Amino acid sequence: MKHNLSVLLLVIFFFAAVGFPGCPVPDAACAQMPEMDDGRWVMGNGKSPEHALAEASLAGADASARGDAETSGRSQDAFQEDYQDDEDLNYDDEPFAEEYVTIADPIEPFNRAMHRFNDRLYFWLLRPVAQGYKAVVPEPARISVKNFYYHLLFPIRFVNCLLQADLTGAGSEAGRFAINTVWGIGGLLDPSSNQGIELPKQNTDFGQTLGMYGVGHGFYIVWPFLGPSSPRDSVDIAGEYFLDPLSYFTPWYTSLGKRPFKMINNASLSLGDYEAMIEAAIDPYIAIRNGYIQYRMKEVRARRDRSLFFREWKNAAPEAADPSPAN
Repeated sequence: MKHNLSVLLLVIFFFAAVGFPGCPVPDAACAQMPEMDDGRWVMGNGKSPEHALAEASLAGADASARGDAETSGRSQDAFQEDYQDDEDLNYDDEPFAEEYVTIADPIEPFNRAMHRFNDRLYFWLLRPVAQGYKAVVPEPARISVKNFYYHLLFPIRFVNCLLQADLTGAGSEAGRFAINTVWGIGGLLDPSSNQGIELPKQNTDFGQTLGMYGVGHGFYIVWPFLGPSSPRDSVDIAGEYFLDPLSYFTPWYTSLGKRPFKMINNASLSLGDYEAMIEAAIDPYIAIRNGYIQYRMKEVRARRDRSLFFREWKNAAPEAADPSPAN
C-alpha cells in the first residue's frame, strides 16, 4: 500500500514538473505551441513551424555561427530591398523599352498548313534551285539582279513616301532613281549608296502607310508562296502589281513570272538564314509570326517618326496640353 502511494506521488510530481502534453506549464510557452489553421500548422504568433525552427536554430548557435547568420541576414535584407526597388521601377518609361504586340490568329490551322507548305517548298525546291543558281552565277551578278528589281519598284516607294508626308524620303527616292538609272546602268548598280552621295533607301509599302494612319493588321494570315502577312499588309500584292512598270509594258505572264526568279535570286543571297532561325525556335510557326508582327510594328513606327504630319502633331500636342500662362 505504501509502495503504491509512493509511486502515485512520483507520477504526480513528474507531470507537474514537465507539464501535460496538451499545454506546457509556462503560459508563455503555451502560446508558442502549434495549432491548426485551415489544415496547416501555425504558431500562436502566426509563424510557421519551419520559421520557428529556423529561429530556434539561430538562437542555439554559437557566436561565430550567429555572426555568419547575421551577415547573411543583412545580405538577404539588402537583396530584398534592391528587389523591391526594382519592382517599384516603371520600365514602361525606360527609353529603350520595347512594346510587345500580338495579333489575332483565328485561322491558325490554315496558317500552320500554309507554313508547312512554304517550309517544304523552300527545302525541297527553292533551296536546291538557289544553291545551283548560286554555283553558276557569281555574286556580283546576283546583286545586280537584286538591285534591278529594287529599282523597278521605285513608284511604290515614292508614292508611299508622299502618302506618309515624308518629303525627305520622297526626295531621296527620286534622287536614287535618277542617279541609278543614269550612272547605275538602269538600276543594275547602286552608285547612289556610295560614299559621297549616300541617299538612303526607303523600304516602305502600302501596309506601312495604312499602319501609320492607325489601320490595324486585322488578323494573321500565311499566304502560299508569299509567306506571313495580314489583310492590311496584303494590300501590297495589288499595289505592287498596279505600280510595277513591267505590268504595263509586258504580257501578264511575264510580270507574274518575274516573281519566282526574284525569289530564287534573293534566296541565293541569304542561304542559311532561314535554317538558323527555325533551328533556334521551339515552335518555328510562332517564332515567325511574332517576329513578323514585331518587325512590321517597328517599321511603322520608323515611318511615323519620319512623317512631317506626325512630327508637327507631336510638337503641337504638348503645347495644347500645357498652354503657357497668360501675363
